[in-house]
Amino acid sequence: MTIKDALTTLPQYVLPHHALSALMSRFTHSENKALKNLLISQVIKHYGVNMAEALEQDINAFKSFNQFFTRELNPNARPLTAEKNAVACPADGAVSQAGAITDGVIFQAKGKSFSAIDLLGGSSERAEPFKNGVFTTIYLSPKDYHRLHMPLTGTLREMVHIPGRLFSVNTATTRSVPGLFARNERVAAIFDTDAGPMALVLVGAIFVSSIETVWHGVVTPPTITSVQSRLYQDNAPVLKIGEEMGRFNMGSTIIVLFGKDKVQWDSEFKADKVVRLGELIGRAVG
Repeated sequence: MTIKDALTTLPQYVLPHHALSALMSRFTHSENKALKNLLISQVIKHYGVNMAEALEQDINAFKSFNQFFTRELNPNARPLTAEKNAVACPADGAVSQAGAITDGVIFQAKGKSFSAIDLLGGSSERAEPFKNGVFTTIYLSPKDYHRLHMPLTGTLREMVHIPGRLFSVNTATTRSVPGLFARNERVAAIFDTDAGPMALVLVGAIFVSSIETVWHGVVTPPTITSVQSRLYQDNAPVLKIGEEMGRFNMGSTIIVLFGKDKVQWDSEFKADKVVRLGELIGRAVG
């Protein structure tokens, strides 16, 4: 850990993560026109948000900052890959890591890893299908589109809400906090696909006021103290490749897991690559 990383990370251990996120939620959902327009215009300017891609480009049309932050894209802004057996990118962002799950262990950053069991809420049965499979971690920055979409067509089997802290998920914190993504509050959705089981893990972070899915609505808040699982058997939702599956109200990270010999990542799909929703990132091989 560098001195700079330490100064960024160590204060986070004592911060009241959920209280700060609840306060941020009230702030970002405010419908005070002057306040929300000021926030929106400053974020657009500071982060270089490309509003030409948005379905709604007039900031006055957004009722709150959060509505702007989770804005819908123009339907033509993100073409969906038409490649055979394609795995589509689930989000705009940057690849934090992509690679193999080695004996159930997922690489986070130099010298730091976490287990698929911990990531998926402590269940070895839930994690077993992904042992020796592949994973990717994609970070969404404040300038990015914050809705999440399906990498493959899938039938929802289970949704798991897992309690935890809300550390930042920026690069400095990822390098510094052991097991970061298996410590933060998160929502894991397990789908059955033509490439076998697929897990989409939506990881919360400081100031992420909520995580929601299209089939359930807002999952968090409320904050919980133990793992909560919902099984989907009768009338389970089926979502096609490229369809919206959830969103972050403020930015964070999505982790995608596949089983052994089921998916091969594209050779250019690696750490630090900037990616866009719907583009080819790999192919189903199993």
